[in-house]
Amino acid sequence: MAAAVDRVRQADSIWWLVLVAAAFTLAQLVLVVPRLGLSWDETVYISQVSSHTPAAYFDPARARGIPLLVAPVTLLTSSVLALRIYLAVASGVALFLALLCWRRLRPAWQLALAGVLFCGLWTTLYYGPQAMPDLWVAFSSLAAVGLFLQAAGRRAPAAGEEPAARPTRWGALAGLTVCVAIAALVRPGDALYLAAALGIAVIAVRQWRQWQLFAAVVVGFAAGAVEWVIEAYVRFGSPLNRLHEAGAEQGGFGLHFAVWDELRSVNGPTLCRPCTVGFRYPELSLWWLALPVLVVLGGYAAHRAGRLASSVLAAACGFGLAFQYLFLINYAAPRFLLPAYALAAIPVADAVAGLLTGIQRDLRGPAALLVAVVLGVQLLIQASVLEHQVAEKVSFFGDYNRIAGDLRALGVKPPCLVKGVQDIPVAFYAGCASAPGVAVGQKVTEPAAVLVTPGQPPPAYARGWTLHELPGIQSKLLQVNAYLAPRGS
Repeated sequence: MAAAVDRVRQADSIWWLVLVAAAFTLAQLVLVVPRLGLSWDETVYISQVSSHTPAAYFDPARARGIPLLVAPVTLLTSSVLALRIYLAVASGVALFLALLCWRRLRPAWQLALAGVLFCGLWTTLYYGPQAMPDLWVAFSSLAAVGLFLQAAGRRAPAAGEEPAARPTRWGALAGLTVCVAIAALVRPGDALYLAAALGIAVIAVRQWRQWQLFAAVVVGFAAGAVEWVIEAYVRFGSPLNRLHEAGAEQGGFGLHFAVWDELRSVNGPTLCRPCTVGFRYPELSLWWLALPVLVVLGGYAAHRAGRLASSVLAAACGFGLAFQYLFLINYAAPRFLLPAYALAAIPVADAVAGLLTGIQRDLRGPAALLVAVVLGVQLLIQASVLEHQVAEKVSFFGDYNRIAGDLRALGVKPPCLVKGVQDIPVAFYAGCASAPGVAVGQKVTEPAAVLVTPGQPPPAYARGWTLHELPGIQSKLLQVNAYLAPRGS
């Protein structure tokens, strides 16, 4: 057994990374892709570049990176399955590339272990094939930190030295710029924390005080955020106005101890707002409480292996990305911490590697078996939570489709307009418009419906419209009645 462990450690092959990335994609295709419909947030992103439905209102907190990501599929087809398969494959490729950016910093088997630790989480698997920004911030952040370290550790050759190091250094700097830009394009707020953490590292660590590193981070962030800034001026008057409106939509930003909110939501719900739910399966959340301890142990193991700086930087950037969600907002969602989990996987893998290499050779076999058992149990736990979440959302998102089907049966067909409760996803499923700014009055020239919670009155403009009850809706949150506008009135 000890000999087998040693062979694994010595087999430093890129195929370890390929295997983990392929397994990640395959797990998504089997466990998530075939059943899952589109969420509210996804319909907002997809509708911006969809060929079959009008664009929904794009609120100030969002950025255009995800619409760009899904455009190659959504401009060609409305198939949800095709989109899911595309994103599952794309996220597998992104995982491989992100781990590859650490190739010179860790053995391949250890990076593969980090990949398993991160991608084995139900949250990672659940959002892998979804058109949501958090996982893409995670991949770009993980890659950015690896490339930062590679660029920082490679100087330009002095006079008389071979220039072989130069292309690698400039390649790493270019990659760093691109990765920070991707993070900013997908979610500028998260990218700001990533850029700040890397910028502080340049200033604080003497060996990293290189203007090229600082410039790569700044240029990358600016390049990724420029579209958001331009749109802020065009649609909201200024970036400050956009931030103010985004903060108002999110309930305001300020000091708020949201750590317990995140802990309550670690096994679901996917959005805890307000986060007043009880703990779901608290015994399954022990890994979350153990994570900071494992990160610290990983730092110690990395110190013994001569890799302390890289382990600490990964942990620091992960904490920086998690900070706003742990201390500055008053609600929680498991996906918010995906970038932090991706970066924390590096020091946790360091801790495991330290356990397997820092003990006597005859104890390595039992230690490897113990690690395999613990990891296997964790993966099974995460798979069970994933199954529960997928089943829950299949029913919930199915109600969107059922409501849209009921509206079509009532004559609400494109071109049409849907307003009211849950209007954005229902309108998307029905192929209707929903964006504010579309005038809704007593006289309409196209099919229009207003969705109202049972027992509540319709808006003033729809009081003369015809009430239709929509049966067969399973979720209490989606129980609605429809008021249909009389045509041509």
